[in-house]
Amino acid sequence: MTRRLISSGSRFEREIGYSRAVVDGDLVFVSGTTGYDYATMTIAEDVQAQCEQALRNIAAALDEAGATLADVVRILYIVPDRADWEPCWPVLRRHFGETRPASTLIHAGLQTDAMRIEIEVTARLRPTP
Repeated sequence: MTRRLISSGSRFEREIGYSRAVVDGDLVFVSGTTGYDYATMTIAEDVQAQCEQALRNIAAALDEAGATLADVVRILYIVPDRADWEPCWPVLRRHFGETRPASTLIHAGLQTDAMRIEIEVTARLRPTP
């Protein structure tokens, strides 16, 4: 399998020089993804809504790669404000409660103050029968 780049269409990918996701062999690396809604070019104020949108953005990249959220094996969560972490738990449990990938949380500033969570994942493609 060759290396393949996946774009979300965000202008930032071109301007900064990265891809939303990279497929390399049977691994899919999805870059740090925020709750920015590219269809409306907006970001919600609520951290839970941003978490849901970030996961929709990630799911779209994974789908293009041939994977799903159930194929995620590793997650990195970044939140600038510790108080925003616990409200995300029900959203994350709904999406990852069964597969329970390895994960890490760090607290750090994000690109803009409006961004309240960023999520990076690694998934493994399932063999085709």
